[in-house]
Amino acid sequence: MSSVRYILTAAVAAVLSFGPAWAQADSNPVRTTKESERLVPRLFKKPVKSLTDADMNVLDTIETQSPGVKILLYGNNTWKYFRDPSMAAGKKVYTENWETGVADPYHVGVGDLPDKISIWVVDTLNQYRCPQSKKVFSPFGYRWGYRHQGVDIPLNFGDPVYAAFDGRVRLSQYYYGYGNLVILRHENGLETYYAHLSQRKVEVGDWVSAGQVVGLGGSTGFSTGPHLHFETRYQGYAFDPEWLIDFESGELRHRLFVLKKRYITDGSKYVPDSEDEEKAINTADARDYARADSIAAAKQEEARRAAAAAAAAAAAMRYHKIRSGDTLSGIAKRYGTTVGAICRLNAGLTSKTVLKIGRTIRVK
Repeated sequence: MSSVRYILTAAVAAVLSFGPAWAQADSNPVRTTKESERLVPRLFKKPVKSLTDADMNVLDTIETQSPGVKILLYGNNTWKYFRDPSMAAGKKVYTENWETGVADPYHVGVGDLPDKISIWVVDTLNQYRCPQSKKVFSPFGYRWGYRHQGVDIPLNFGDPVYAAFDGRVRLSQYYYGYGNLVILRHENGLETYYAHLSQRKVEVGDWVSAGQVVGLGGSTGFSTGPHLHFETRYQGYAFDPEWLIDFESGELRHRLFVLKKRYITDGSKYVPDSEDEEKAINTADARDYARADSIAAAKQEEARRAAAAAAAAAAAMRYHKIRSGDTLSGIAKRYGTTVGAICRLNAGLTSKTVLKIGRTIRVK
């Protein structure tokens, strides 16, 4: 098993060093105006689909050459990259303005925000799942003369509510009109709110993955029936979640989202851009998507090769069960190897170890 892990680690780590490069190059959430102009909120040709339910039993965890990045192998023959939360714990996004009992800990003036903020929403290490894939029945904006800072999505009592993105729980408590409220902060600076829950399934400080259940549907707080009130915020300012998510289809509209200052106003609801503008933007984006698709194809091919190499290595492994009269030198000669090579394959085994009858050792 150790050689399989070594081969798979080396092969996939090589992919990791190549694959996420395009995302790492854009780790700074703020771009220049010129760069951001090509990526305004819109419907992409290739939206990001919500995670689907699968057998997510982890069979093994493999280290890579990238600090804090691991490979998770699942029971349904799939794998994914995973960032160790402990590596992110010291980042400013999880330390600055980190208050666990206040909904808005930022207190940032609108004038202090840039006009445009480019935010990587998903990449090779961060995934997405729609909190609840249903048609919005109460949108963002003013409602009955009051500010409604999120969207309301119908659900039943006890329905699971999923974390939209990977992140950390900043608040989990009963909070005034929100009722049972969970707030997640994400590495890109966004925060997502999950309100009116009947139960909260996470606690302050917990690290969660996209698709993890953070609570159950309910009608706590100022609510007239069971539903999920969902908000997206940046630096404490709410913007229409429908700029980011198509709740009816469950799809994420953007891998890279450009938040404009005007989107944080109460009346800035999501509307698709004009057909001419959409055509021009899609043309400008063609190169970006071609590059991303090329990287994805390369990753898949390298992963296939890594899996094939691991399978070949596993098939080549040979074992020997100790019988009366066996010695390490005799076993090595029988299998065409050396005593030193056998000892390296078996933890704690040395040339002076007394062999116990019935013990199985690896010889190749």
